Amino acid sequence: MTSAGPAANPEIQPGWRLRLPSRPFVRFLGRRLAALFLLGLGITFVAFVLTELVPGDPAAANLGQRAIGDPAAVQAFREHYGLDKPLPIQYGLYLQHLVTGDLGESEQSHRPVRTDLSEYGPATAELAVTSILIAYLLGITLGVVAAVRRNRLTDQVLRVISLGGISMPTFWLALVALYVFFFKLGWVPGSGRLDPGLLPAPHVTGLYTVDALLSGQFDVLANALQHLILPACVLAAYNIGLLTRFTRSAVLEVINNDYVQAARAKGLPERTVVLRHVLKAALPPIITVGGLAFANVMTGTVLVESIFSWPGIGQYAFHSATTLDLPAIMGVSLFVAVVYIVVNFTVDILYGVVDPRIRVA
Repeated sequence: MTSAGPAANPEIQPGWRLRLPSRPFVRFLGRRLAALFLLGLGITFVAFVLTELVPGDPAAANLGQRAIGDPAAVQAFREHYGLDKPLPIQYGLYLQHLVTGDLGESEQSHRPVRTDLSEYGPATAELAVTSILIAYLLGITLGVVAAVRRNRLTDQVLRVISLGGISMPTFWLALVALYVFFFKLGWVPGSGRLDPGLLPAPHVTGLYTVDALLSGQFDVLANALQHLILPACVLAAYNIGLLTRFTRSAVLEVINNDYVQAARAKGLPERTVVLRHVLKAALPPIITVGGLAFANVMTGTVLVESIFSWPGIGQYAFHSATTLDLPAIMGVSLFVAVVYIVVNFTVDILYGVVDPRIRVA
């Protein structure tokens, strides 16, 4: 008989071990999940209370003109959403509807708010993700360069540029960019996600660039990128300046520490010292600012989307506010809350990965 050993099982080889999460990290993750749940519950409670404080009849606000001539529809709506029951029971039913994804029906589109958000959300996500990737790449790179070249001409120029990016109003920059690059130079399209008459690729994710790439329609991909680049750069300008300044400050705090000097004394190249030792130690504040920047981009695209006629959550929120579409406004509010909750949770987890000391704090 052949003895069973490590070599008998191809999945367990000598020198390889299954690495499970440590207990401090599991406790750290459990605390963050508990806080996430309580925060989400608190947000739903605030949303419910604000809905109750709004003057008027929720049934009339949701049903619009139908509420005037159809009392049966009003009664059916009240019974469906529990508006004829005490407030604690109404809140419980409100949570039940949220769990099932029932956010009510929009007055402007006469469709479920969930359907509207799923339609407009990918456009905002595509714009926001492209914008934040540009901001991360340029902001962190320029911040490191400014810190390494401290008080030199390069540093002074980058500090002025970052200050300009933070100071310029986004709507003003969008109008100037549209005038220069579209109207005067004609380098990029003016508005929308695609040229008129050009159909998007078959729907998979709702992201035109990704769907075009998956379907192999490279003409649609090129056109979608042309429409995407200008609003994404405009939206990234503020975050580039912000990340440049915060990265410079974070790198300067650690660049002269003892372990950095020891790494230089070992003869490591300066590039390796900066990337492997300095930047890694400077990551926690950069992660915080980067996470908040992403959340702001995901939820603060109203002006840019309006100027560039970008059919995203920002435009949907703008039209909902101007038409007093209460269910849509509440849906957008919950969307914003969920984005911030998820981003803050992700930042906390990244903190624990980058700095193990935080896991046991």
